[in-house]
Amino acid sequence: MSTVVLLTLTGLGLAALYFLIASGLSLVFGLAGVLNFAHGLFLSVGAYATWWAAPHWGLPAAVAFGVAAAAATGALVELVLIRPLYTRHTEQVLVTVGLSLAGVALLQSLWGADARIFPRPAWAAEVTGVLGASVPVDRYLLIGAAVLVLLALLAFLRFTRYGLIIRAGVENRAMVSALGIDVRIAFTLVFAIGGALAGLAGILGGMYFSAISPGQGASLLIFAFIVVVIGGLGSVTGSAIAAVAVGLLQQFVNYYGAPGAGDVSVVVLLAAVLLTRPAGVAGKVATA
Repeated sequence: MSTVVLLTLTGLGLAALYFLIASGLSLVFGLAGVLNFAHGLFLSVGAYATWWAAPHWGLPAAVAFGVAAAAATGALVELVLIRPLYTRHTEQVLVTVGLSLAGVALLQSLWGADARIFPRPAWAAEVTGVLGASVPVDRYLLIGAAVLVLLALLAFLRFTRYGLIIRAGVENRAMVSALGIDVRIAFTLVFAIGGALAGLAGILGGMYFSAISPGQGASLLIFAFIVVVIGGLGSVTGSAIAAVAVGLLQQFVNYYGAPGAGDVSVVVLLAAVLLTRPAGVAGKVATA
């Protein structure tokens, strides 16, 4: 029983990390139609900015700085690289893939290829007992952050002006533009939000793994893309459901199966969803 509890809570913690990355990807694709392969760079920017700032400013201020740096990176990428290419999808893919590779190389040149120990509060390293299982506290931190982000995103999309513009833009971008609304501002805002969420995921991921490395963002991005596809391109809630399924499946299969079987099982799940529901769990609805 204790093993099941531990695997469940650990899997939910991993699912929360996947969702924080995937939610930004889902928003960007839903509104702008961009599969942003540089999203992992935003994650790394948030993590490394926090790691650099923590000794100077303390961890709370460093976390805020890391999230802000990732958001600014997302907005800058949209303004400089993506905006001229919205109608040129092949070039979008090439540019974002190239930016991802260049970002990893830049981080390696600045801080080396070796993993860096990531700072975290002392309480995050503690464990609590749940039904006989000793569960690290940082899992609760990830789960709580993901729940808060999901609720905040749904509230933003449903009850704010720009949230309504984003929802309308997902459904019919041409109609929104015809009404005289500058969708480009919404595009930049969505990239900034996606960058901030990825940066937060990078910070919490650093606490989860106790270390960060230049290639960490790219490796996590693979599973985030799988979550987005399973959940339904453009659906935030679908991404949340898919993240839970992927995180739990990966943890249980890795424990009870052969080494690496968890990753294979996730790919099998992806294939099954694409064969039975090509639009994903939540279809193409962007915010429901």
